[in-house]
Amino acid sequence: MAGPAGHRSWVRHAPNIVSAARIAAAPLLVYFALRGNEAGFTWVLVPALLSDIVDGLLARALQLQSKLGALLDSIGDALLLFTSIFGIWVFHAEVITDYQAWCYTMVVAWLAEAAVAFVRYGRLSSFHTYVSKVAGYLLGIFVGVLFVFGFHPWLLYAAVATSVLGNLEELVLLRLLPEWRADVRGVYWVLRERRGETASP
Repeated sequence: MAGPAGHRSWVRHAPNIVSAARIAAAPLLVYFALRGNEAGFTWVLVPALLSDIVDGLLARALQLQSKLGALLDSIGDALLLFTSIFGIWVFHAEVITDYQAWCYTMVVAWLAEAAVAFVRYGRLSSFHTYVSKVAGYLLGIFVGVLFVFGFHPWLLYAAVATSVLGNLEELVLLRLLPEWRADVRGVYWVLRERRGETASP
């Protein structure tokens, strides 16, 4: 991944290292869940959730955005989503049983977008739209608060609604963009870009 001149090698790879650490956390989370160790699960989960914010901030602050970084971030997000759900199912099963419709709707919406992306591009979309970023933060807050402080239904409602909205927008983007692109801000900006291209001589 190329970066501005003067960055040391490890600094240039810092965002990808953080994303890779989040990917590496997934098997640890599964291990602690299978062992019934909620404390261990929580101690790994919280830094993994925070890393989702850190890698993006580092990439933007150091101007080190790249296709590889976007892909690693998407893989890390997907693994963290499903290991978090697995942890909730193991340690807080009542959340899933009592709010099945909300949980299943979120998972089905994500799987639908991922499936269409694989058919369209052969990989995860990695759009990282503004809506999907907000959804990721809300999901992270919900899961972190659940394991540290307890269950708050309104956080679940906000996280799921925003996540589904983000997936619907990404399905539209999959239709609009014939080739894989990372870090697309949203449908509005893609349409605006298209109008600009049409207006060009």
